[in-house]
Amino acid sequence: MTELELARAGQISPAVKDVASAEGIDPELLRQKVATGEVIIIKARQSGKAVGVGSILRTKVNASIGTSSLVCDLEFEKRKALLAEKAGADTLMELSAAGDMDKIRREIINTVSLPVGNVPLYQAFCETIRHYQDPAKLDPEYLFDLIEKQCADGIAFMAIHCGINLFTMERLEKQGYRYGGLVSKGGSLMAQWMVKNKRENPLYEQFDRLISILKKYDTVLSLGNGLRAGAIHDSLDRAQIAELLINCELAELARDAGCQVMVEGPGHVPLDEIETSVLLAKKMSGGAPYYMLGPLPSDVGAPFDHITAAIGAAISAKAGADLICYVTPAEHLSLPNEEDVVIGVKAARLAVHVGDVVKRRGIADLKDKQASKDRRDLKWNKVFESLLFPEDAKRLVEERKSVQTRRCSMCGDLCALEQAEVVFKDYLKKDKLND
Repeated sequence: MTELELARAGQISPAVKDVASAEGIDPELLRQKVATGEVIIIKARQSGKAVGVGSILRTKVNASIGTSSLVCDLEFEKRKALLAEKAGADTLMELSAAGDMDKIRREIINTVSLPVGNVPLYQAFCETIRHYQDPAKLDPEYLFDLIEKQCADGIAFMAIHCGINLFTMERLEKQGYRYGGLVSKGGSLMAQWMVKNKRENPLYEQFDRLISILKKYDTVLSLGNGLRAGAIHDSLDRAQIAELLINCELAELARDAGCQVMVEGPGHVPLDEIETSVLLAKKMSGGAPYYMLGPLPSDVGAPFDHITAAIGAAISAKAGADLICYVTPAEHLSLPNEEDVVIGVKAARLAVHVGDVVKRRGIADLKDKQASKDRRDLKWNKVFESLLFPEDAKRLVEERKSVQTRRCSMCGDLCALEQAEVVFKDYLKKDKLND
């Protein structure tokens, strides 16, 4: 039985217990949310680690790694995977598009303890092009066999492009294409396959078959955003909304069949449309967890798009997004290196925390209040305990020899906190007192 089916049967599974403990919430409440499909449990079969994604839970961060035809180095990708985990990523996507993809996938899965996801169309089209020099030669039977093989290898969640079909393609054509083009590799290749073969997307046409494979392994279906906007001026266009509508219908079908499912969200979204994007997806999908790719509220931020995306991610988390895919400084320019991965994970973690301060107000203690009290009282060691990145903070202080007695080099003798303490320390009361 899948986690969804167990929850519907009234059973609190070991994975639900683990997630409830990690999140500090009642296991029965979590079971109820899993039973309705508002929360999914993504499990790493290689390690037993379970990650909860959905309403009432901390907003999670995904890091993506993987080869390309221009940079294909398995050891390089393994190092990036380990650094992503160490930096605090909750899940990992293995998105290789070159090399021995079976070997790469299996080694990455066994390198980390995180749940690992992927996009099966990447390998399917890469190997088809390698053999036939034409993506339109992709055999649907081979595609479904490949999906099962990847699930059997331990892939915990799959981004599958079901919503790019003949109907949504027609919307793209009738609106005059796009300013930013198609930026989804899987989506653009499937579009080419449909046009050249004059056939429906097999992942949409044989959705029941797809669900039966994923259920067998309790692999979470992530309904891929093949028509996501790659430019802010394409956000919420008819093609994107048509795909979202179909994906939300498919999410309902998947849940009815007992398959865990989440919906993926758009890439480039102007600031004033981010909350709308989240609310639309949540409402139309019946509250399915929402996986936001970025989002990026500007098209001109490279090579600082980790900052661009952090702005979007904070607003997304506040609005109710459940999983955020990180963006690195290399976005739009290059395959990320080790440093890019670490920066991307930390920027995304900080961004979702900013959103969670609002989203989880009254649900969880996010340490901000304690950090503020310790900073007020110049208790440096206690401050470090509350920070998201304590080791980085300690290293900066030590390298710059910043702290002399109680003061740091920012204010020195004019330390505002120390001067105010003389006047106001006797007025502290209730929870403003520091333990």
